[in-house]
Amino acid sequence: MSASTRQVRQYLIGLQDRITSTVAVVDGGQFVVDRWKKPAGEMLQGNGITQILEGGPVFERAGVGFSHVTGPHLPPSATQHRPELSGAPFEAMGVSLVFHPRNPHVPTVHMNVRMIAAKPVNSPAVCWFGGGMDLTPYYGQEEDAVHFHRTCKSALDPFGVDKYPRFKRWCDEYFYLKHRDEQRGIGGVFYDDFAEFGFDGNFAMMRSVGDAFLDAYLPIVDRRQRMPYGERERDFQLYRRGRYVEFNLVWDRGTHFGLQSGGRSESILLSMPPLVSWSYQRQSQPGTPEERLYKEFLVRKDWLE
Repeated sequence: MSASTRQVRQYLIGLQDRITSTVAVVDGGQFVVDRWKKPAGEMLQGNGITQILEGGPVFERAGVGFSHVTGPHLPPSATQHRPELSGAPFEAMGVSLVFHPRNPHVPTVHMNVRMIAAKPVNSPAVCWFGGGMDLTPYYGQEEDAVHFHRTCKSALDPFGVDKYPRFKRWCDEYFYLKHRDEQRGIGGVFYDDFAEFGFDGNFAMMRSVGDAFLDAYLPIVDRRQRMPYGERERDFQLYRRGRYVEFNLVWDRGTHFGLQSGGRSESILLSMPPLVSWSYQRQSQPGTPEERLYKEFLVRKDWLE
């Protein structure tokens, strides 16, 4: 393991521990820690740590996974923008999380930071970074959307004032259900295949995004977790979770990368909600909070203007 790889690994494991220890205090529950290693003889080699909290009073499921794997061939999901690296040996590591709250007034959140290094034969290694975070409310609150986006912007501004608008637009375009012509949520920031600053600069920006997560999300949880709700709100939450499942299974590059490369299915699919429902051609009634979500929040807009 190179010194740079060791540095990234140490940061990611530390980030996972900081997030889970803080969220455990908020929820009052405990994360189960599952350390895993790919069996010898499999094509994909590596190890990881899956931490998951289920059935808590605040979070129905909160999963935070760290993985560090190597493989003989980059899968298609990792080389669609880099065809010259198709089939190259690779090393990948990252932290990915999804929190599914119990209260429908608390948004679901996703965050991921990662590094991939390709090692083509007879060519220098190529390293790039990716990451971001996005918010998926069930009942929209402008205050929450503005806070989340402002925190994302503050994390990226030291690396250029162009980064937040660029990565915000990228997030809007990425977390989009093409088959429904519908945004997954109110977005955030997202970037991938990033190698513009050299290793130190790329790593610094990844750390800034990862370190901003708790400040972006926990104030929203604190504001919303005690709001009253009933069967109607719960039913709508479970219905909207179906969109989350659809995106992750149909469109998400991270899910595809993990499954195509022979990754550990249980850890890759920790993003799935514990309960979900679908309804045929369901329509929200005019003037309701449910309709407001579609008209005012599941749209691409500048939340900081």
